[in-house]
Amino acid sequence: MTDEIAEPSPGRARLYQAVDDLDTLICRCRQGDALAWEALVRRFEARIYGFALHYMRDREEAKDVAQEIFVKMYQHLGGVRDARTYLPWMLRLARNCCIDRIRSRHARVHELSGAQRLASEPVATEASPEDTMLESARRGLLHRALATLTAHNRQIVLLKDIEQLTLTDIATRLRLPLGTVKSRSNRARAELAKAVRTLEAGAAEGAAP
Repeated sequence: MTDEIAEPSPGRARLYQAVDDLDTLICRCRQGDALAWEALVRRFEARIYGFALHYMRDREEAKDVAQEIFVKMYQHLGGVRDARTYLPWMLRLARNCCIDRIRSRHARVHELSGAQRLASEPVATEASPEDTMLESARRGLLHRALATLTAHNRQIVLLKDIEQLTLTDIATRLRLPLGTVKSRSNRARAELAKAVRTLEAGAAEGAAP
């Protein structure tokens, strides 16, 4: 995980135990400080592993993906502006690595049996295992996020996105002005997006190795 930088000495490690300022760690990592990088990894390794496990559903593969995430994190750390943007950037990078691994895993399976399958079977019209896995993860997050919304916002989301009603139809059903429905819809979608991000970011908290 940290092969590209020097191994820090145990004696100096204690100096970083009290460094809680993420901006300081990021700055020192950019300067090639191996000790700062180790501190950054230790701070987020459990969260990254849990995040990977949430997607991969396999402990060994999650460990492997977590290693890959930290390698890419180190390689691209120069693009992080400050601590405020670090966590969203880290989770986006982790999610992309997990999705790439899922796609790669299914691509390898398809390569092994693709010729025989194409020769003997019609073109499949159903969802691939990869799509099914990703869709299942998305649906699970969405259902949990919906449960956190206020009653009014949850109602708007269900009518618009589940029942596929137009805003005009929703206004008629709820006996509300169209402008009110539009503003509630915007607030509901913003609240839902925030809830999904919060749940996704917190998925790692209870999944420590």
